[in-house]
Amino acid sequence: FTSTRENLVSLKMPRLTLFRNLAKTCSMGFAPRKAMILPPCSHSRLYSTDPPEHHPPSNEPWIPEYIEKFEEAIDAKRNRLMYQSRKRGMLENGLLLGSFAKVYLKEMDEEKLVYYDRLINLPSNDWDIYAWAVGQKETPEDFDNIVMDMLKQHAKNENRESRVVMPELH
Repeated sequence: FTSTRENLVSLKMPRLTLFRNLAKTCSMGFAPRKAMILPPCSHSRLYSTDPPEHHPPSNEPWIPEYIEKFEEAIDAKRNRLMYQSRKRGMLENGLLLGSFAKVYLKEMDEEKLVYYDRLINLPSNDWDIYAWAVGQKETPEDFDNIVMDMLKQHAKNENRESRVVMPELH
């Protein structure tokens, strides 16, 4: 490309996309000039109208595929699950799963850790996990196990503990 203006106009892109791409180019350290030359590899990425390859056609956001970590050390698994329990993107689940993990993770054996790992990482919607735990929805057979029973009992909060703040990590 020798002239940005000539090439951008010939792409027939919506004007807003054109300006966004130009702004991206400028933010990469290029000063806007009359004859701006783009790096050879960036033009196809910046001006592509094709959807990203990893996004299937759907209205739902793309979520990476869950991969079980069979070779993970048990302490590393507990630490990862504690972190993932607290950082849910939904406050209700962060508080519920964070307090659950703080109480039960340290005493779970390998089998229960696998059940819990699948529970918090396989469903694509955190609201489902919350609804199952508090009894608003019936738990699917794939997740109806001893760990879900423990979580349901924890969600009842029979001791009326205050769970309005995330528990400490350690």
